[in-house]
Amino acid sequence: MNEMTNKIIGTPLDRVDGPAKVTGQATYTADYRPTGKTAEGFIVEAAAAPGKIRKIDTQAAEASDGVIAVLTHHNAPKQNPYGTPEEAGRFTQSHAMLESDHVRHVGDPVALVIAETLEQARHAAKLVRVEVETSEGTFDQFAADVEIAKPDSLDGADEVDTSTGDFEKEFAASDVTVEASYFTGAQHSAAMEPHATVAEWDGDELTVHMAIQIVAPGLKAFANTLGIEADKVRILSPFVGGGFGSKLGVHNDAILAALGAKVTGRPVRVVQTRRNVFSNAPHRSKHRQDLKIGADASGKLKAISHDSLAAMARNYPFAEAPASPTRASYFAPAIKTTHRVVEADIPRVDSMRAPGEAIGTLTFETAIDEIAEQCGIDPVEFRLQNDADRDPNSGAPLADRRLSECIREGAKKFGWDGRVTPGRRREGNKLIGRGMASAIRPNFLVPAEAEVVLSANGQLRVRLDMTDIGTGTYTILTQVAAETLAIPVDQITVELGDSHFPASSGSGGSFGAASCGSAVFDACGKLSKLLQQRLSGKGIAANAISVEGDRVRAGGNDYALADLVDDGALTVKGAVDPSEFDHGEEEYSYGALFSEVEVDVDSGEIRVRRLLGAFDAGRILNEKTARSQLMGGMIFGIGGALLEESTMDTRYGSFMNRDFAEYHIAVNRDVPELEVHMLEGFSEKSNPLGSKGIGELGICGTGPAIANAIYEATGCRVRKFPIHMEDLLQHLPQG
Repeated sequence: MNEMTNKIIGTPLDRVDGPAKVTGQATYTADYRPTGKTAEGFIVEAAAAPGKIRKIDTQAAEASDGVIAVLTHHNAPKQNPYGTPEEAGRFTQSHAMLESDHVRHVGDPVALVIAETLEQARHAAKLVRVEVETSEGTFDQFAADVEIAKPDSLDGADEVDTSTGDFEKEFAASDVTVEASYFTGAQHSAAMEPHATVAEWDGDELTVHMAIQIVAPGLKAFANTLGIEADKVRILSPFVGGGFGSKLGVHNDAILAALGAKVTGRPVRVVQTRRNVFSNAPHRSKHRQDLKIGADASGKLKAISHDSLAAMARNYPFAEAPASPTRASYFAPAIKTTHRVVEADIPRVDSMRAPGEAIGTLTFETAIDEIAEQCGIDPVEFRLQNDADRDPNSGAPLADRRLSECIREGAKKFGWDGRVTPGRRREGNKLIGRGMASAIRPNFLVPAEAEVVLSANGQLRVRLDMTDIGTGTYTILTQVAAETLAIPVDQITVELGDSHFPASSGSGGSFGAASCGSAVFDACGKLSKLLQQRLSGKGIAANAISVEGDRVRAGGNDYALADLVDDGALTVKGAVDPSEFDHGEEEYSYGALFSEVEVDVDSGEIRVRRLLGAFDAGRILNEKTARSQLMGGMIFGIGGALLEESTMDTRYGSFMNRDFAEYHIAVNRDVPELEVHMLEGFSEKSNPLGSKGIGELGICGTGPAIANAIYEATGCRVRKFPIHMEDLLQHLPQG
């Protein structure tokens, strides 16, 4: 960065892609129209599972108006077996569809109807008759006769189980203890845009327009599924209408569209219906979490134990890590965590926004609130006195630990006046309660590359396969380039979501902006140095430069770009290597959430009246998009605490509420006054930009802040989430 640079990073720059979105010019996958006439595919789902297809009758469907083909396991193109090669991992393994007569779970695709129009395909799909010979399945990990296993690995965590100190000894010596079991329901990401794909073949080359968060692994997934080379596949994903983890990789619609296009010789579009999404896209498993916490009489933590039990979809190796925030939040001489899974015949289980922390803080921070009360200590003070100065699990130093600052700032802004006796605050027939909780989320930096192209006319193109899932990536990368190269924003075009561009981190894990931004920073820095070198070669001293129009300014003078670029343009690549920022210190983003709720004494209806968060995520890259992400996370947290649950009929393995009429997400009426406060900072050890992950931080801590407020309002500790009004009714005062 040079002295002539205008400070653009951090400012609340409006989204550069905003006009395209509000005018309908942004092309989402379902909007894409190939050159050839597109055929429409509609998924036929299995109504019973697990088992084998005994009979499938497609004659009526094939004879229906407009039908081009009906794909089943009898006529689908050959693919490599599902889940192979095993060592490839879940994002790059084969995701074969219609490969055999085996039905994995209810909703598993058993046919794809392809027709001239969507209406024709949907009608014909109803004419397909399928008989499944079912076998005994496992649908409920809490059943008495299930086989519980230790997973081979956890998502986002180094160790499945951890143990520091002597838990049994410290717990037995504790003056105050809490033992409780918590249950969190299954959840679906419910992104605004359903999963969608348009696939077309040109000879042996496949082009796929799809909604995906991380592009590069998708190439290998198609290759491993279809038995082709990865360089024969091109993925295009310029705009994604939300993902929350459910679009991290290649899913059923993508493979089905590719198969359909191969058979028909035409582009094929497959857009999942909302009901499809509940069985053909990943979800968060329901969990049981058992917690034991011990403290001495002064409120110092002595022992913490956190055991988790989840479902794992059969032959799909993913396990969430809800005990991971417990390992890092507070110091105790003994901390023990375990994770166990039950392999079940259910739709795919995978990452959902803040995997681990979203439901882990929900339970752990509720238990922390309970033990603080038993110790007779204010929840704010209890957390402050138990803050850690080293990582409680590994003992490693903590880089930029600012949890206590977040708690103090949040308490000040909220006007926290301490815990009162439950049920004491009342306004008419409304019981009022306040609660708070800490938020913590690991900070990641992953490899990423970027390319910048500066034309003689002064236009800069920034290219990488990164995706924008609504987080503001187009805008943030524009700001990084503008500040680093000292070039006006309106001379920059960011191009994303094309696998022909340099491979990046993609969008997920709250690492996208920092990782990709660092790669763009590196590329623009190299480009700036190259321009300085070329000016020096012409005898012009240039310690600092800026680009304005088609001129380069240096030393008070300006020079034509055309004299400095080759063949009309300069192309430079940049990258970020995480190993260069490995300082042996643990890194997290932090927050503190404060909530005020009201509970109707007659109906038990719960309303969040106020929600405030104070957060530390290092340097803020765009004040407006960062605030939006944090507010969105907080709203997400309201859903997890009070509304969202995918309910399964555990007799048959089918989700029963597969639409927005019955799967409830937070809407305007559920969202209170929101306040977001961001601490100023620069995390120099994290990455060149000094920023940390923010996209998932807002959801962490929101749920328990609400649950703890409900307790203060009613005196009722609810350990099952989401909390419903019927959970409170019997505990409310009469009259």
